[in-house]
Amino acid sequence: MGCVLGKSDAKEKESRRSSRRREENKQASEPDLTRVQNDGEREKKIGEIPAGDEGLLRPSASAPEFRLRTGGATTREGWPSWLVDVAGDAIKNWSPRRANTFEKLDKIGQGTYSNVYKARDLITGKVVALKKVRFDNLESETVAFVAREILILSRLNHPNVIKLEGLVISRMSSSLYLVLEYMEHDLAGLTAVQSVKFTEPQVKSFMKQLLSGLEHCHNNGVLHRDIKCSNLLIDDEGILKIADFGLASFYDPESKKPMTSRVVTLWYRPPELLLGATYYGPGVDLWSAGCILAELFVGKPIMRGRTEVEQLHKIFKLCGSPSEEYWKKSRLPNATLYKPQQPYKCCIAETFKEFPPSALALVETLLAIDPDARGSASAALNSEFFTTEPYPCEPSSLPKYPPSKEMDIKLRVEEARRQRDLGGKAHAVDGTRRVRVHERVGRAIPAPEANAELQVNLDVSQTDSILFLRYITMPNAILVTIFYNIIKKLPLSF
Repeated sequence: MGCVLGKSDAKEKESRRSSRRREENKQASEPDLTRVQNDGEREKKIGEIPAGDEGLLRPSASAPEFRLRTGGATTREGWPSWLVDVAGDAIKNWSPRRANTFEKLDKIGQGTYSNVYKARDLITGKVVALKKVRFDNLESETVAFVAREILILSRLNHPNVIKLEGLVISRMSSSLYLVLEYMEHDLAGLTAVQSVKFTEPQVKSFMKQLLSGLEHCHNNGVLHRDIKCSNLLIDDEGILKIADFGLASFYDPESKKPMTSRVVTLWYRPPELLLGATYYGPGVDLWSAGCILAELFVGKPIMRGRTEVEQLHKIFKLCGSPSEEYWKKSRLPNATLYKPQQPYKCCIAETFKEFPPSALALVETLLAIDPDARGSASAALNSEFFTTEPYPCEPSSLPKYPPSKEMDIKLRVEEARRQRDLGGKAHAVDGTRRVRVHERVGRAIPAPEANAELQVNLDVSQTDSILFLRYITMPNAILVTIFYNIIKKLPLSF
């Protein structure tokens, strides 16, 4: 009898241990989602945060990863709990889609934290763009950026602003997809095509659509903060839409809050941000629009600095340096570092003398050093540029082109570089002299990524000084060559 009871007890204990192991495995395979919280207040939604970047949501220290797998930490609708916490109002009328209901067709874009794919909705058959954002092993601020992008896109509704059509949750990976309208082109891809030369009515059509979209954003308290040609998408009907709101922010002109100056891609970044401004408004987007207006007439970016110092120097040489009143009024953090010793005069009119007079006047307004002098998107739409002949053409009358995006340019540049390198190796093998050929792929080339998340804009002089100290023991002939290259890179004296 004792043996029987002993065996029975052993079986019962083993059964309990098996149950515990199954429960532990289940918990391990379905990790809880940690609620996103603000520094000082739990369960505060991102929509309630002040417009400034100091209010970005950050996850708790105990949650380094944000997993989107379904399980105990999802709502009845199937949304991850953290997403409901930060964007509940924006998604309340949606149901989550699954990644296996879409078929990826091609990769059409790549950013710091995301990739963009052309895809087909297997339920409706519609072609869409999927913006994939991963949360494994990334900076915690990514969650806030994505949540804010969702909220901003849900607030905006305009023909010239990209539309958010839904969200997709991947069961197999820690990823979230934004379902967006698919557009065949971006403006960077079109301007880089050798055969494309926009007429004045076509330029007016693109700019009218850009400024109309910006007017809607600004009227709804949204700053885009990364207006550039590759973020302006165009479909086969000639409709332009502002896209990629990953760096966008809410703002309230009546209640100013500090924001980061590390936004806007370098070639389109206004001088106040380069000087460290943390209080700004719609003027940052209007400056970028002015750069694009001039670029559409010239056929290439007008100020292509390699560093922040060089970019600021190019701005001052073209647009003039700030007045003494501006320096005193703005009190910008980097004013003492970058203030020119000798003031520059504005030479926009001389540089772009071939522009139509009304276009030249609008460029001078939008590229004003003082952001208050740039006016508004509404004022720009009412300028002579749009109210005098030739008038903007209808978008549907724009020429039809094969699909072309900035990523296509990069691929062509990489292929040309690869072919050039292969050609150089062939010359080295057969003993002939190698001749350097300057490649030219299109009139425009992609701008360097220089945004808030990237710390890549180093001062050229600092970098070259390090190189000098590193190679100080080299022979004189090599040192002379190094000094010569340093002098060539440095901007002219301020």
